[in-house]
Amino acid sequence: MRDVIEIGERKVGPGHPCFVVAEAGSNHGGSLEQALALVDVAADAGADAVKFQLFRARKLYPRSAGRSDYLGIAKPIYEIIREMEMPPEWLPRLAERARERGIVFFAAPFDEESADLLDPYVPVFKVASYEMTHHPLLRHVAARGKPVILSTGTANLDEVARAVTAFAATGNDQLALLQCTAKYPAPLEALNVRALVTLRERFGLPTGLSDHSRDPLVGPMTAVALGASIVEKHFTLSNRLPGPDHAFAVEPGELAEMVRRIREVERALGHGRKEALPEEEELRRFSRRYVYTTRAVAAGEPFTRENVAVLRAGKLPPGLPPEDFERVLGARAARDLAPESPVTEDDLA
Repeated sequence: MRDVIEIGERKVGPGHPCFVVAEAGSNHGGSLEQALALVDVAADAGADAVKFQLFRARKLYPRSAGRSDYLGIAKPIYEIIREMEMPPEWLPRLAERARERGIVFFAAPFDEESADLLDPYVPVFKVASYEMTHHPLLRHVAARGKPVILSTGTANLDEVARAVTAFAATGNDQLALLQCTAKYPAPLEALNVRALVTLRERFGLPTGLSDHSRDPLVGPMTAVALGASIVEKHFTLSNRLPGPDHAFAVEPGELAEMVRRIREVERALGHGRKEALPEEEELRRFSRRYVYTTRAVAAGEPFTRENVAVLRAGKLPPGLPPEDFERVLGARAARDLAPESPVTEDDLA
């Protein structure tokens, strides 16, 4: 399995910029124009990809599954899902709009038929958290030979391990894992962002965060600081639109701010090497301490704490470094030295 995967022309993994996924999900509201507008918002925000969901109610729930308590909608979950379905006929239009706008288009299929419909239009697949234990679907998607991003909401580490094993058995070696909390919205204290580090260390795969909190910045910023290779965030045209996923999604301005802040965090993280940076050179030279005389010192006179000290250089030439101060004390001056002169190796008799 690879620690860096390739999505289109992008490398995703440690050492590469975070792959930011704007998750449109089912926030198209049954309107192609709204779906196209979501692609445009994702592109305008600077996201790397826009993601939708492709499912059929008949492939997800029995008709008798009942109502979802968390949604609080007085309608069977089967009917809610059926109303959120995205027509497969939209796929070429959405893929083309994303291509025109310079971002990646992909989607999460929730059954094998949907995966096959998606295949011609996407460079990467997403498998949602609730499908993680659906190994037949996971193997079917993996067998397409494309990279797969797998969310791990509701799962424990052993369940993730079994999913990774099932995926690897197909011969596909491009898998990424996302820490995810299956709560909508998820409270910040439940994000458990550090789990992405656990997943990366345990499986050696690119990892990231699928963030279901309403806050546009805290989860993504934390994830990137911890080395996330992918950040996925639900977004909408407006929180006031009808539908179960709009209220916890971020709005267009917040999405753009999130992407901007992610890139700022990446710049602040730097390369990780501990070294003097070019930006530090002026003050490194000006404010570092060296050994200087504090009054005139005659040739042959011993150096003491009364005539030498460790001082900042300012614009004077540097003397010996502070680590040599004890060696200077007790030595004798090899020549006459004026006050506030740097004491160099040649000045020690």
